[in-house]
Amino acid sequence: MPQVIGVDVGGTGIKGLVVNEAGVVLVEATCATEAQLGRKAILVQLRGLVSELLSSCEEVKALGIASAGRVNVETGEVIHATNNLPGWQGMPLTQWATAEFGLPSTADNDANAALLGEAWLGTGRGKQNLVMLTLGTGVGGANMAFGRMLRGVDWRGGDWGHSVLVPDGRPCNCGKRGCVEQYISGSALMRLAREQKGNTYTHGREIMTAARQGEAIALYILERYISDLASVIANISASIDPELIILGGGVTHDQAIWWPMLTAKLSSFGLADRVAVAEFGNWAGCFGAAQLALEHLRKDGVGWSEGSDREETKHGD
Repeated sequence: MPQVIGVDVGGTGIKGLVVNEAGVVLVEATCATEAQLGRKAILVQLRGLVSELLSSCEEVKALGIASAGRVNVETGEVIHATNNLPGWQGMPLTQWATAEFGLPSTADNDANAALLGEAWLGTGRGKQNLVMLTLGTGVGGANMAFGRMLRGVDWRGGDWGHSVLVPDGRPCNCGKRGCVEQYISGSALMRLAREQKGNTYTHGREIMTAARQGEAIALYILERYISDLASVIANISASIDPELIILGGGVTHDQAIWWPMLTAKLSSFGLADRVAVAEFGNWAGCFGAAQLALEHLRKDGVGWSEGSDREETKHGD
């Protein structure tokens, strides 16, 4: 049964795991990205993590890489990246990985990979029309229709974070104003907090804790945030009408307080049953990267074993 590595390169950390074709995790590892030191430092960390995984599993046949930034899946190159990964733009990921480890390699955007992982084994399993929203420092997104990823002609498909929610609204680092990212990211949640008199919160977790305890300021902040999130979900649903919109990223922690607030808002749109939280959390991208690696093997005739009862779905461009 083929084994593959799936890794996820983010601005603060790199995660990786080895899985077999049934999705069973054999080993996992994490390390800091050290992104502030630039491309060479990121590659040193990535090399060390993959080498650690390879030393634990000698039957690995391929490598999949999920990365922040816009990725050309056909060439494996990062064609656009922000300052979260300095020097990462132009990085030929699959070329580097194949030369470094001697393994067939593939790469994709981290939000696309997260959706692939959730569609394969997680919250989206059994469904073929899905949207992923990753709510972290920024807002990532990915779309799947009839089992196929919709990556777009310029590899920016699903970039919901930079669709406009509020015309002439808050300035965004992309150059536009009023982008979704400025209202429903983790950074946006903290900005809301800073705008309130008497605020003492330094992290989103503190807001969640205070809201759970009934603190008025925290509840007000969270209600405003959830109202914007519900509007974004309603807009996405009106645009492409997916079976399910999956929410991932760090903001989705502490569901006990915010999930009832969100479902109450969505009920007014008739969408309360169309939204769910990612089963694999911040590891979804690793599972998706592994799935990409398995698909690469499959195209080369190495993939799913005969007699496997797993449903085969297409995840092409």
